[in-house]
Amino acid sequence: MNNSLRKLNINRKIIYKILLYGILVIGSIVFLFPIIWAASLSLKDYAHVFEIPLKLIPDSIVWRNYPEAWSYYPYTRFLLNSFFVCFMCVLGDVFSSSLVAFGFARLRSRGKNILFIMVLLTMMIPYQLIIVPRFLIFQKIGWVDTFKPLWVTTFLSWPYFVFLFRQFFMSIPFEFDDAARIDGCSLWRIYWNIVLPLSRPALATVAVFSFVANWRSFLAPLIYLSSQEKYTLALGLGLLQTRQYVEVPYVMAVAMIMIIPPIIIFIFTAKYFLREISLSVYK
Repeated sequence: MNNSLRKLNINRKIIYKILLYGILVIGSIVFLFPIIWAASLSLKDYAHVFEIPLKLIPDSIVWRNYPEAWSYYPYTRFLLNSFFVCFMCVLGDVFSSSLVAFGFARLRSRGKNILFIMVLLTMMIPYQLIIVPRFLIFQKIGWVDTFKPLWVTTFLSWPYFVFLFRQFFMSIPFEFDDAARIDGCSLWRIYWNIVLPLSRPALATVAVFSFVANWRSFLAPLIYLSSQEKYTLALGLGLLQTRQYVEVPYVMAVAMIMIIPPIIIFIFTAKYFLREISLSVYK
């Protein structure tokens, strides 16, 4: 009887794993198919892009689409512009949001929870609502057609990143702060030398979110940048799509190149990123 029950339980576990992995494989294919199809289009001749029946693997792979598309516009310059903007945005988001979150998580004061809720409520303000006021402000101080409107505001913190940092900071024992104060550490040293080194998962998560959001940002650069030499890669990709005759393989080739940096960054920060998500969910 016991052997039959064991076999039944083993069979149930095997069936459960087969179903689970089957669902995961199907879900992965569904999510990856647009990227696979874009890669396929980037390696086709324009004459074969709209051929019927559709072919995922082209009969003849056209590798020259990549260098030709990259040389159509100064994409190397666009790439450097994007890296500069993203670097400054990541630096601003990580520093300012962690500093604000440190105050909400580690300092004892009356009404801090109410202030924290008010900070989170600002996320409900639509970005479209503040586009015109922000543009008029930056135009007044002469920042239009510069990179400053794209990254300066990140040094004022972002509510969602403040939330992520606060959730992680709350998991660090307060005994560390007390021991540091006994040794004569100031609040700044507690933040810089104790809390931040213990918060690598949160730092990696915010860095990934910030980089990806600013890397693919199209609306903000479109509003503030007018000189082509200052375009980001997202705007450069849009240049190909606004031509009278859209070269689909070229568009897909640049798009495939554009998704490489976020993938590389995610691969190197995946373990910290996933750990932060699990900690935030279970708090």
